[in-house]
Amino acid sequence: MMDDLRIAIILGSTRPGRKSEAVAQWVLERAAGRGAVYELVDLKDHPLPLYDEPIPPSRGKYEHDHTQEWAATVARFDGYVLVTPEYNHSTSGVLLNALDYVYAEWNDKAAALVSYGMTGGVRAAEHLRQVLAELHVADVEAQLTFSLITDFEQYATFAPAERHVAQAEKMFTQLESWAGALKTLRASTNPS
Repeated sequence: MMDDLRIAIILGSTRPGRKSEAVAQWVLERAAGRGAVYELVDLKDHPLPLYDEPIPPSRGKYEHDHTQEWAATVARFDGYVLVTPEYNHSTSGVLLNALDYVYAEWNDKAAALVSYGMTGGVRAAEHLRQVLAELHVADVEAQLTFSLITDFEQYATFAPAERHVAQAEKMFTQLESWAGALKTLRASTNPS
């Protein structure tokens, strides 16, 4: 079952000079060879305007092509690693907008959080946990928090401390366990 799990690593920033690209690439490299298929999903490749659908996403009636394409992307995966910066004690607007765009496509799946900021982005991660709960996404306990002070050289070049490797392994194990269990649940409640 593990080899058919698909996990998206979502880059939660589109800002020029963003750090999410380097962080997400590091996560992808650590996930290599685990059995589940991990794939980068860059929000720059999914330019969603501020939510512009006339019907709430919980109804599943998406009018715009960009929404339908995003819904298809989200639906392809069994779990997610959300890579988020911390802006003003929260996540980025672009990531929150992407989460808000669709609903059922997120339901009964698992997510892990990877954050970065002056204090490791922990407040962004905590805010995301509340949002994920509303989307019926099971977020795992293990998370990665990277400090701009200690894990980036001169606040720019990503150079994470070695201690993050063991935490990443724990995070992947929890995420894959939950994603696998929830995939089984989805299959039993929505037989095709």
